[in-house]
Amino acid sequence: MTRKHDTKTLVLLDVHAILHRAYHALPGFSSSKGEPTGALYGLSAMLIKIIKELKPDYIAACYDLPEPTFRHEAYEAYKAGRAKAEDDLIIQIKRSRDIFEAFGIPVYEHPGFEADDILGTIAGQVKKDRNPRVIIASGDMDTLQLVDDKRVLVYTLKKGINDTILYDEDAVKKRFGFPPKLLPDYKGLRGDPSDNIIGVAGIGEKTATALIQAFGTIEEIYKQLKDDEAIFEKKGFKPRIVKLLKENKDEALFSKTLATIRTDAPITFSLPKQTWQKSFDVKKVEALFAELEFRGLRDRVREIAGGEEGGDVEEDGGSVSERDVKEAAIALWLINSDITNPTLKDILEFTGKQSLPEAKRFLEEKIVSLGLERVYHEIELPLIPIIKEAQEWGIGVDVAYLKQLSQKYHRELTKLEKKIWKLAGGEFNINSPKQLGEVLFDKLGLSAKGLKKTAGGARSTRESELLKLRGEHEIIDHILSYREIQKLLSTYIDNIPKMVDKSGRLHTTLNQAGTTTGRMSSQDPNMQNIPSGGAHGSEIRNAFVAQSGHSFLSFDYSQIEMRILAELADDEKLKAVFREGRDVHASVAAFVFGVPESEVTKEMRRKAKVINFGIIYGMGVNALRENLGGTRAEAQEFYNSYFAAFPKIASYFESVKANAHKDGYTKTLFGRIRHFSGINSSVPYIRAMAERMALNAPIQGTAADIIKIAMRKADEALQKNKIKSDTHLILQIHDELMYEVKDERVSEAREAIKAAMEDFPEISVPLTVNISSSKRWGEMK
Repeated sequence: MTRKHDTKTLVLLDVHAILHRAYHALPGFSSSKGEPTGALYGLSAMLIKIIKELKPDYIAACYDLPEPTFRHEAYEAYKAGRAKAEDDLIIQIKRSRDIFEAFGIPVYEHPGFEADDILGTIAGQVKKDRNPRVIIASGDMDTLQLVDDKRVLVYTLKKGINDTILYDEDAVKKRFGFPPKLLPDYKGLRGDPSDNIIGVAGIGEKTATALIQAFGTIEEIYKQLKDDEAIFEKKGFKPRIVKLLKENKDEALFSKTLATIRTDAPITFSLPKQTWQKSFDVKKVEALFAELEFRGLRDRVREIAGGEEGGDVEEDGGSVSERDVKEAAIALWLINSDITNPTLKDILEFTGKQSLPEAKRFLEEKIVSLGLERVYHEIELPLIPIIKEAQEWGIGVDVAYLKQLSQKYHRELTKLEKKIWKLAGGEFNINSPKQLGEVLFDKLGLSAKGLKKTAGGARSTRESELLKLRGEHEIIDHILSYREIQKLLSTYIDNIPKMVDKSGRLHTTLNQAGTTTGRMSSQDPNMQNIPSGGAHGSEIRNAFVAQSGHSFLSFDYSQIEMRILAELADDEKLKAVFREGRDVHASVAAFVFGVPESEVTKEMRRKAKVINFGIIYGMGVNALRENLGGTRAEAQEFYNSYFAAFPKIASYFESVKANAHKDGYTKTLFGRIRHFSGINSSVPYIRAMAERMALNAPIQGTAADIIKIAMRKADEALQKNKIKSDTHLILQIHDELMYEVKDERVSEAREAIKAAMEDFPEISVPLTVNISSSKRWGEMK
């Protein structure tokens, strides 16, 4: 985008339109406090993008207000078809004002008028002076009627929050076939279902466009109709259209009035005395982004502020050591587990210190004050060299095998594509949500009732929505299979060969501080997400091979979280199940259903398994009903029976919840803490979400502690038995450790590692480790 050097640019933000688009494009985002943030993140990212691309001198934000507007007073049904904004969107609309306050951007609004009218009024007032030029940033196409040559432009979202287009008058003409000022006439004829503007029933997009191109405004159409009706037939319009126009004159004119953006809202706009950059406080924005946990936007903010993005901090003439940064990062993460994989910038910002030594001292003092010394010194710090060795060793990949698998899966994809086309009655782009929606809901007539919609109001074809349609038509299963294979190809089969080193080994990154729970994560690629079940999982895992003369050894804790629950709740009945080596799900079923264990049916055991895992993850009655099947009353009865059979588990969870409300955090058996600032929120669903996470945190966090302690103990045992040089840790996957071992040392390694992993005298419940081995990962037995 080019402009004359003496021309200033004013960007006007249509806040609600951008927030709505971002809300639907980034669903489900929330901070660790439980505060919804998806729309706020999208708005912030869009604002930064606007600043970088449009280089504005001035910015102003225009808001809708919740009160009815003059349009509602004129037409009670205006926007009546729109669903009420969801609570988490309303929260974000209110919170969005903090973003503009932090950026130093003024806000304009007025009761009785929509944001579009405020935008139109400001644009009208500014363009009288011909400087600055106005760019309206919106997610709503209605604002295109305000476009005026190259003096007032509209920068709008085509798709999501990244695909944008800048409209001047020529671009609007190219898209619609007529100038921007005629857009209200177009809506007056064809209506607008999203705003419940009726228009002329029976006249659609093509006819409305043709009428406007032939005659101009609605007023001119009706003048022509009065003066010379015959001309309509000469211009190709059928008598039916003429009849519709005659019968709906009032509707057409009224609809145009509703669709016309006002330029006379009772506000007075004045350009700020200084450009937005001069009133912009980068520290204030960074503080807000830290609160909202928008770490990914921090560098982008510094960039638009003209500051440096940061580099290595120098200490005494040299860069800080990698080990010191790592230790400080782990300390920060233990203090605030919401800051995963902290960087040096995070460390300095959190502590408010200028140097790493100062920051590290501050963090280590905080570790002591929070009682985290054991977790820091005995669990986390010893892992640093162990993880580094595992990453450097890597895992062997059979690239030739993956290429063969790729050919096989691409053939399978082609077969599925043909099946889908046959069932659809014709070819279409299966990857196009729009085309897929038309096939499923229009052509095949599947019901969209109960399915979510996209930001643009289209019927969603996301996997979560397609799963609701399972059993409605054969095509659904084929589409789901098509997507699964496509994902396996793009994520693993076709991608991994590009990531191996010259010796054919893959080196994933193991993130010691990668999750809020204390568990490790993996990236580039995420080895913890490699499928494990079914034919696909085995086939993909078989691409990972032990080097010649070596075998893979896997050590997996059996039902670790159920054992931890028994320990934390100090429930003797559940502890006895594990001490006696009984089937925990069958045993729980026997207690809950009041039958001998020998009489527990498969269905009873299935239900017990569902509730066992559900209880661990804070599942409520509604979620339990969905997983069990049946009615809510049946799920409630089963829920009550469970806690009646295990009252100590019930009282344990009550105490966890009560302590989380009192302290704001939970603790694991080893002292790891996790904060829940949303636990006392006044917003019910935020509080409920925090409570669910708090119930699970001590269990999952203790499991994380155990596997990390086991990594250290196993390493010590390998050194003591002088087999470490022949036994290499390669992966940590949830509750499993995987090693590559020289064949002649397999027996010794099995014994040493298993003994180390099961050696937890402070836990009264026995920890059992299952061992499997093979030359290929997918063949472990």
